[in-house]
Amino acid sequence: MRLDKIAVLGGGPGGLYAARLFKLAHPDAVVEVHEQGAPDTTFGFGVALAGRTQRNLEEADPATQADIRAAGRAYDMRLLVGGAESRVHNGPLIGIGRTALLTVLDRHAREAGVQLHYGRRTRLADLDADLVIVADGVSSRTRTEHAADFGAEVEVAGGLYLWAGTDFALETAIFAPVTTAHGTFVTHAYPYSADRSTFLVETDEDTWRAAGFDATTDATPLDASDAASLAYLQEAFAEHLQGHRLIGNRTRWLRFRTVTCARWTRGNAVLLGDAAHTAHYSVGSGTKLAMEDAIALRDAVAAAPDLPTAFAVYEQQRRPQVERLQELARRSRRWWDSFPRRTDLPVDQLMLAYMTRTGNVGLQRFAGTNPETVRRGLAQFADVLPEQVDLDDTVGWVLARPFGDRPNRIVAPEERDAFSADLVRVPVALDAPWGEAGDLLVKQLHDLAATGRRGFWLTGPADRGSLLDRLDLGERLRSETAGIVVVEGPAAHLADLAAGVASGRADLVCPTTQENPS
Repeated sequence: MRLDKIAVLGGGPGGLYAARLFKLAHPDAVVEVHEQGAPDTTFGFGVALAGRTQRNLEEADPATQADIRAAGRAYDMRLLVGGAESRVHNGPLIGIGRTALLTVLDRHAREAGVQLHYGRRTRLADLDADLVIVADGVSSRTRTEHAADFGAEVEVAGGLYLWAGTDFALETAIFAPVTTAHGTFVTHAYPYSADRSTFLVETDEDTWRAAGFDATTDATPLDASDAASLAYLQEAFAEHLQGHRLIGNRTRWLRFRTVTCARWTRGNAVLLGDAAHTAHYSVGSGTKLAMEDAIALRDAVAAAPDLPTAFAVYEQQRRPQVERLQELARRSRRWWDSFPRRTDLPVDQLMLAYMTRTGNVGLQRFAGTNPETVRRGLAQFADVLPEQVDLDDTVGWVLARPFGDRPNRIVAPEERDAFSADLVRVPVALDAPWGEAGDLLVKQLHDLAATGRRGFWLTGPADRGSLLDRLDLGERLRSETAGIVVVEGPAAHLADLAAGVASGRADLVCPTTQENPS
């Protein structure tokens, strides 16, 4: 189709990248970016780009990706708990400063012929264009003003997080908890240049309030940083900061907002990136999603005879990928919200729990990239020497470990009635094992177990998501009661059951061939 004028609302990574891609695809069109902020007033620190994302960017625009890679910094990751550490190799994962990324994308957009307008607040109604790409971020004014048209919803998480930086490059990314007099804080930190690292800190609401950060948040202007929180956290994480300071840039405590939209289009306008959807930072970044959205939108428009057809194809192809990542992000966020409960695990076994927390990475896949870490983690789980671990079949090896007077971790379906006679049989229909509904259920089950039951038999729907929810509930029951936990699920998902056992989410499993275990 012919497009004579294309407008982009928002000059972040998604908007700038979309503008360049569309200008290259429609060289005769006027492509303009409208960004209300000035280019030298961006906030934030570094963003991370995984290997798969980089491959997508390379295929879509090799010149831009070459400069992104050159400006980025590769790193591994370490989990630091109780003086011990577990390390994994991240392959091609890189961190890049947000300012450096915007500089690259700004330059490439200009070189392609895009017109950039900074420092100007522009609304959708102000634009006269054939196509309007709305990339104005998580606080999208466009999505907010037309929320009914987009079917927009925003879910606000209970935990709190704070983005900060520091003036040195960490050797690797680190995930590390620190317990203070007020509670536990956890950092996710990673290097993104030769002399800078992102230093994100999160905590639960009770700890946040106990430390007085509800008051400091209220007292901090929107365009300023919470100096009191930065000073407190700088002292709390002094060991990991290695004598360096924490840097703020509009740094304040926030609650993560999960944005969903039933529709991504309105007339000739289409949402992209955080304006349309968000996913928790622990599984990726809004930058990744926005730039991959831009690629998908360009391709859909290029292949369609008109905008309605292009928009339909864009959503049809992109929405399943986004929703899958949002589901992974939901699980990951809840795992991190409850992270302090797991710090008694040996560090390599804790790394297994971390890597398998969403169901996206199984034990065998993890063993293929980081065999020694998995070997140590499984040895800690089974209380054997690392050399006794068989990495050729991690699933089979885990489930063959003895438990009490049982020779392995499997309870056959025909044993169900006899074995579960003194267990609490629980049909689980719960999608938030770490939320309020989970709290209530765990309390009820704890009270039942106190009547003399020796544990719990968890069953429910056969779909994979429900099984993962049961395993998460099993982890709570194992940590908060003295009972054993048996999780029932389809044999088709045996790898998930084995990962649950190795990670402390179940003691025993019952693989079934039924479509809906009873």
